[in-house]
Amino acid sequence: MSKPVLGAALSIKSIPAHRDWLLERQRDLEIQDFFRADLLDSDWRVTAGEIKQMLAGHTGRLGIHGPFWGFKIDSHDPMIRQAVTKRLLQGLEAAEFLGATQMVIHSPFTTWDHNNLDLYPDNRANIVERVKATLAEVIARAETIGCEIVIENIEDKDPRDRVRLAKALESSKVRVSLDTGHANYAHISTGAPPVDYYVETAGDMLTHVHLQDTDGFADRHWAPGEGNIPWLAVFRALGRLTSNPRLILELRNHDDVRKGAAHLAALGLAE
Repeated sequence: MSKPVLGAALSIKSIPAHRDWLLERQRDLEIQDFFRADLLDSDWRVTAGEIKQMLAGHTGRLGIHGPFWGFKIDSHDPMIRQAVTKRLLQGLEAAEFLGATQMVIHSPFTTWDHNNLDLYPDNRANIVERVKATLAEVIARAETIGCEIVIENIEDKDPRDRVRLAKALESSKVRVSLDTGHANYAHISTGAPPVDYYVETAGDMLTHVHLQDTDGFADRHWAPGEGNIPWLAVFRALGRLTSNPRLILELRNHDDVRKGAAHLAALGLAE
């Protein structure tokens, strides 16, 4: 049985150092420049054009990390929701220019929500309605350009919440992402299930994974092998999926990408 091929999350500064590694197996790539508000509000096409030149010959699946700093997708304030919609549409515009077919956005669920959402019977439904109000135009645009939106766990303590939300948005272009380090933090620091449970719960709604290792205390973005995530269990769960998720090494130090990939390869889990 063939092993999954790893990809990476890189920026315009780090793509050149890993170009040969990306092209040797036509690995998936997530570009991490276009979540920045300052870039989206400037002539971002210059940066995007340079990236396209760097990626000449790359035929792996391409995605971007969408904007997320300073907002949530379930804001109660209609004016804030309008600003969030605009930012995410800017992200999709960059994705379309680059030919990206996936954009990562952040889950609205918090640790506070886990303990408080069920205080009032309408809370969960209201989150869905606020997210729908924020994302309606974004999802319509994503469907038009063929770009999948994947919702990444941040503070999510119950892995079912994000999956239910994605399904409630009722679009073939909305799926879920898993960040292994965020899940491990939630498991060890807040009592959430272990990382492989996040995979199992998402099932084939899972089409994107950020691979990073942590100690469960902070969002370390260490290379696999430097923390305490049980990678065998995680990849065993991933192996039961048919959704072929993009497996993206998202590391604080982009120079560690090949080291992290080598560790997972040495375990016989990926290539």
